[in-house]
Amino acid sequence: MGGQIFVLSAPSGAGKSTIADALMKRVEGMAYSVSHTSRPPRGRERNGVDYHFVNRHTFKEMIKKKAFLEWAEVHDHFYGTAFDTVDSRMTSGVDILMDVDVQGGRNIKERFSDAVLIFILPPSLETLETRLKGRGTDDRKVIQKRMAQASEEIRNCSWYDYIIINDDLEKAFMEAQSIILSSRCRSERRMNWVSAHFEWVNPSSH
Repeated sequence: MGGQIFVLSAPSGAGKSTIADALMKRVEGMAYSVSHTSRPPRGRERNGVDYHFVNRHTFKEMIKKKAFLEWAEVHDHFYGTAFDTVDSRMTSGVDILMDVDVQGGRNIKERFSDAVLIFILPPSLETLETRLKGRGTDDRKVIQKRMAQASEEIRNCSWYDYIIINDDLEKAFMEAQSIILSSRCRSERRMNWVSAHFEWVNPSSH
């Protein structure tokens, strides 16, 4: 049974990274796809752990070489998922968790129709703005830009497979975990195992 892609998308400040961290710690059989970015590290972010940090020239060279499964320019910085961070793990049966924007999510769905897309919503835009201000990492102009981007991203959430409202972090995590675990039990993901253990069952008939 091959692995599956699970995509998390959300406006900046909606709690996506915190939920992703919890999923990686508490759900077995998951691998986190570390994205490339041209932006500088923030706070305690580590190269190769949080992101692969590269300069704009290197990122553009990777685009030319078609090294990315998906990429986008967000808030004046490039972000992208390299093919080689995904293919080998999925082949070995490991599920991949991706943290990408809505543009990246759409691109992944076009390439992998069985990818599961999950959108994390804040309870309100006012709550989102309060969270962004509380981080203390962005000035007023950057926060305004992030809020404008958030409105645009929320407009596109309707074509995601699932929507989670993060008004309670533990509840939001449990909902995301339930989506992943239930997806693993879908018949199309289990039929190879079923046919190996119950040889009279024909997977092609399902």
